[in-house]
Amino acid sequence: MTWKPQASLEVLRLRARLLARIRNFFEARGVLEVETPVLGHAGVTDPFIESLRSGELYLQTSPELAMKRLLAAGSGPIFQICKAFRAGEAGTRHNPEFTMLEWYQPGYDHHALMDEVDLLIQEVLEAESAERETFGALFLRYVGLDPHTADRNALERVARVVGEAPFAASELEVDDWLNLLMARVIEPQLGQDRPFFVYDYPVCLKALARLRDETPPVAERFELYYRGMELANGYHELTDLREQRARFEDDRKRREALGLAAVHEDGPFLDALEAGLPKSAGVALGFDRLVMIAASATSIRDVLSFPLDTP
Repeated sequence: MTWKPQASLEVLRLRARLLARIRNFFEARGVLEVETPVLGHAGVTDPFIESLRSGELYLQTSPELAMKRLLAAGSGPIFQICKAFRAGEAGTRHNPEFTMLEWYQPGYDHHALMDEVDLLIQEVLEAESAERETFGALFLRYVGLDPHTADRNALERVARVVGEAPFAASELEVDDWLNLLMARVIEPQLGQDRPFFVYDYPVCLKALARLRDETPPVAERFELYYRGMELANGYHELTDLREQRARFEDDRKRREALGLAAVHEDGPFLDALEAGLPKSAGVALGFDRLVMIAASATSIRDVLSFPLDTP
């Protein structure tokens, strides 16, 4: 372990330039920069994300719910560049403490927000305009199954054929298999030459996105990939209080079934939904990964001044 920074001074200067470009982008569009607390009384309910604790408080995994409270209070379009924290996340693309860019646009759906994300990436990274394709079309092409209708047995069979079935396969549900095949089979193919949006996800991967009632129904969600790496995750935001409570309850049951610690629901956020969250779309973008692409780095550690070291 050394006292010296991991990232070179050249990369740290690059980080500063990219931050300035992002702030200039939003200032030119009249989007307000805000700050929300890093510590809170409620943790994330998502069973696939684990919060870090500081005493009785949680370090926030995302500023999402606090920013939605600002939207409900009439803030208009807002963005934030902040630190976020997630337990158990370490590797070439993960650090337990990381920098996130998150923003919300009232009146937008996920397509309009994809347009804005595309413009940001073109301006900040000097990239070409992004390609776009639905989750369903990509799954059919690379996996050979319709992700909206495939059952867990069919997904497991394909995973075994491509050598991606984990040891505890019997414990996986449909959403687990979809995520696994997306990450291992499809994701590496995406955005090698230009950014790539995947949109309209299966309902079981809805997270906090609105559902569109068609046959089959889809979640109005998108993810952005570039150089084979997930860079951003966005939603046409759910605004229905009853549905949000139901999703929190589903998360609680899933966490209990997986033996994960129970977490408190964010009461003030639910109160904000009851008061009225405007129709909007929001996106979270991993800033450190953005720097990795700009610096042609292969590890997140090379773009952080002091990544978390293992004792």
